Amino acid sequence: MSQFWSPIVHTLTPYVPGEQPKVMNLIKLNTNENPYPPSPKVLEAIRSATNEGLRLYPDPNSDLLKQTIARYHQLDPQQVFVGNGSDEVLAHAFQALLKHQKPLLFPDITYSFYPVYCGLYEIEFEKVPLTDEFQIDVDDYRQPCGGIIFPNPNAPTGCLLGLEAIEKLLKSQPDVVVVVDEAYIDFGGDSAAALINQYPNLLVIQTLSKSRSLAGIRVGFAMGQAHLIEALERVKNSFNSYPLDRLAIPAAAAAFEDEDYFQEARQKIIRTRETLTAAMEDLGFKVLPSAANFIFASHPSIDAEEIAQKLRDEAIIVRFFKQPKIDQFLRITIGTDQENDRLCEVLTQIVNTYSN
Repeated sequence: MSQFWSPIVHTLTPYVPGEQPKVMNLIKLNTNENPYPPSPKVLEAIRSATNEGLRLYPDPNSDLLKQTIARYHQLDPQQVFVGNGSDEVLAHAFQALLKHQKPLLFPDITYSFYPVYCGLYEIEFEKVPLTDEFQIDVDDYRQPCGGIIFPNPNAPTGCLLGLEAIEKLLKSQPDVVVVVDEAYIDFGGDSAAALINQYPNLLVIQTLSKSRSLAGIRVGFAMGQAHLIEALERVKNSFNSYPLDRLAIPAAAAAFEDEDYFQEARQKIIRTRETLTAAMEDLGFKVLPSAANFIFASHPSIDAEEIAQKLRDEAIIVRFFKQPKIDQFLRITIGTDQENDRLCEVLTQIVNTYSN
């Protein structure tokens, strides 16, 4: 019955999210979720908001959350935009800021939602190859374009681009919007939000799904100078004027108010990442330098898809990308110390099997 579809639907190749299997006692290291619970202050905020007020619409402007984020990043509230997860915020950015006559530029190995949005909004794009070491070289983006977007740290590689390089890119492309997608920035990098007041073409997008343990709440936000935020608000209010609900707004605000909990959780993940990296390198894996809550690793003599299947046989799920240049890599989410101990135990068995 596809004759009822709009013409563009036939051309779309939708994004495929990480598998969410419903299996007991599974070690789930495939979707970069935080292994630790949200702050107790978040849970208390949700309990307090769960009352008869749910019959009313939420604040369409999410002022409480915008003010909280602005204060946290030393910005003004009019420099903050919020939405249902960073994917929705990204969608609005593609439509409001990145659709121009010249092509949009992004890395050839990156978040696979970018080409999906280009298809949905009919945006021409060009992929810019990463270096041989899977790094972004900003000099490669010094070409005519309608905009630039990339994750930092990049996904799925986990590699970080420093603020000096980002600033160099902003200076070299002053006439187009540069979107820095910082879903994983809290695990090892400095946010480009510090550059916002200096560069009118910079938009920074973050999420509460990863470092704030709120993937189930769906809150994302963008930061930039007011003229960029106004463009996002125009698109949002032409699409959904009430994006965040009456539970999400106070929950997200509470997450920013508990800095001690946030720092403790992120530091635990960073320490576990370094321990896991060292253990896998001892097993012969090549592990790219990661500033995210995952690592990207390959083994020189064992097929990545085969490793992924053998891990699955032991109730451990990691992410395998069957695409050129990275089809021998696995993306492995940083879990708890216990989960990663079990992962290393099984990986040791796999490597020993192949070395005998």
